Amino acid sequence: LEFNGEPDHVHLLIEHSPATSVSQLAAQVKGVTSRVLRKEFGLQGMHLWNPSYFAVSAGGASIETLREYIKSQDTPD
Repeated sequence: LEFNGEPDHVHLLIEHSPATSVSQLAAQVKGVTSRVLRKEFGLQGMHLWNPSYFAVSAGGASIETLREYIKSQDTPD
């Protein structure tokens, strides 16, 4: 797992079971992170995620290349 976030989107590198669809995975990530953030920061009643998502398959690229790409993304000042 690799993660980098910005105010309006996140980059995630996740290896998951082929039995789990990408839409199921996105829903699980959004659900878990919403619960954690609401509990941690008291963000009751706020929508934390847009209902849509964008997913890309990274076949052919090495895991290390993908990790470096995510780490190299600009972070907010």
